[in-house]
Amino acid sequence: MKRKSEIRRSAFTLIEVVVVIVILVMLASIATPLYMNHVAKAKVSTAKAQINLFDGALTDYQLDVGSYPEKLEYLVKNLDDNEKWSGPYLKPAAIPKDPWDNEYVYNLIDDGGTKYEIISYGADGKAGGTGNDADISNREGEEDRD
Repeated sequence: MKRKSEIRRSAFTLIEVVVVIVILVMLASIATPLYMNHVAKAKVSTAKAQINLFDGALTDYQLDVGSYPEKLEYLVKNLDDNEKWSGPYLKPAAIPKDPWDNEYVYNLIDDGGTKYEIISYGADGKAGGTGNDADISNREGEEDRD
């Protein structure tokens, strides 16, 4: 018969398990907000990059056709059978959605069709907002382009 002092311990005590769980929860509570902030910044960067691609495609369209299109769909399909159209101007030939799975908003600015704005409404999907919900536009930071 073995004495108690000779018995080897082969399992964790409840206190050891609780301490490990508390440490893991603390690490997760620190890492999760950092990760979510990184994901939010990455989505904003992706939206800005896609808007820059639209800018290039719209410039190519305008150089070929002579004016900016009425809709973004004109960049991937010759909807009005224009002879000057030599697209598709986006590859793959599809209009992407923004990183929050919303459609980009495209507006021609009423001055003879020479100006436009492309907007992603951000995480909230609504016009306006601040922080992570702020709108992202190709005219961001600009006053009137007149």
